[in-house]
Amino acid sequence: MLIFNCTEAASNFFSRMSKGKKITPVEKPPSPVIEDDEVVVEFAEQWLVHAITVQRKHVLFVIHVQTRYCMIFADAKKADIEGFVQRFSERWINGLMRHAGQHDLLRWVDDEPMMERFRESCREYVFYKRGHRGAQKHINEISWIFEDCAAEWGTLPTDEYAAGRFDGNRNNTPRSSKGHKDYYYPDEEMIIHWLRVYGGVDDSAAEAARERRMEVRREIWALERQLAQEAQ
Repeated sequence: MLIFNCTEAASNFFSRMSKGKKITPVEKPPSPVIEDDEVVVEFAEQWLVHAITVQRKHVLFVIHVQTRYCMIFADAKKADIEGFVQRFSERWINGLMRHAGQHDLLRWVDDEPMMERFRESCREYVFYKRGHRGAQKHINEISWIFEDCAAEWGTLPTDEYAAGRFDGNRNNTPRSSKGHKDYYYPDEEMIIHWLRVYGGVDDSAAEAARERRMEVRREIWALERQLAQEAQ
């Protein structure tokens, strides 16, 4: 199940007025603290959603509470729940598959069973009005960077590919949070999470994928250093 925990701003974004009454899909959560939720479904994915206005358009920031993997949705349509969930799912899947392809991880991906597990686990979704202090801190940082970039570009990302590039840059930024001893990369944590939950790989295979990802990262860094030296 997809669980979208909405800030006050996001709750207002997903709500609409009809004949003087507020119509909202955002419900009261089972507990005020995300980590205190009783586990009633397998593979519950907890996300925090925040909304701001940039260049007079709505922008949503969505961050995975566990891994801090983030996605931004520019020019979002107010109160369009189904449109948001579809756009969210497509961006999530496409971003991960692109990351897997770029880091030689497709050997651990079996497309059809993986997508079947995803559809089965995430076909249901719920919106709660609830925050998360740690994830909100990261969203605030990401939103500040996004606003600066949008001002520099003079526009919002023009398509999903451009938005996905911004996502990729943010998810390749080291982060720290409660429960992690050291800094970590959200894209690495999310791809390993995805392989375990939806890819059906065991712990040893997941660690092999993690090691291969780091090998490719080191190869990329070495190539970048070489090109920089040659350019001098």
